[in-house]
Amino acid sequence: MKTIAILSGKGGAGKTTLAVHLGVAAEADGHTTAIIDLDPQASALTWKDNREKDTPVVVSAQASRLPQLLKAAEDSGADTVFIDTAPHSEATSLAAARNAELLLIPCRPAILDLHAIGATVEIARLANVPAIVILNAVPARSTLADEARTAIDTYDITTAPCQLGQRIAFVHSLTAGLTAQEYEPKGKAAKEIDTLYKYIAKQI
Repeated sequence: MKTIAILSGKGGAGKTTLAVHLGVAAEADGHTTAIIDLDPQASALTWKDNREKDTPVVVSAQASRLPQLLKAAEDSGADTVFIDTAPHSEATSLAAARNAELLLIPCRPAILDLHAIGATVEIARLANVPAIVILNAVPARSTLADEARTAIDTYDITTAPCQLGQRIAFVHSLTAGLTAQEYEPKGKAAKEIDTLYKYIAKQI
């Protein structure tokens, strides 16, 4: 079973957006997918409550229950699990990182977000798990992405060659319990998720 944890010390970075979109993308690719929501705000679980489809399974839990939940997911036939974590909780992030084989760090191309990833990079190093920064909510027709990549390089960490734009389809789809690829299959947001998923699939 492949386990991918999504970490960020800053709220609003896009952890839940990544978790549910990649979870649905993995299902479309033929995988049995589960999402474990460790954030007390339970945003992924709220998304699932608004969703008509039964899958992917979303479970809300405390970090202390993570090993048992991962075993239960594997016993139930899941072959891919995404862990959505809480911001401002290094203990939760470290627990998730230690139970994953790949970490994704969403980051908006803004100065406060770029400063905030330093602590998350340290968690990845403590857990000794490969990590990739995903640029999220990148404005169209802007040099911010290039500037952000230059800033992230100072942390000596990989940045995904693809990115997610600042697109309304991400907002509307989550509100409806959907993902961008379901809400607007031929839209730019759906294409970005597809490209990102294929890139991540090659890393694991």
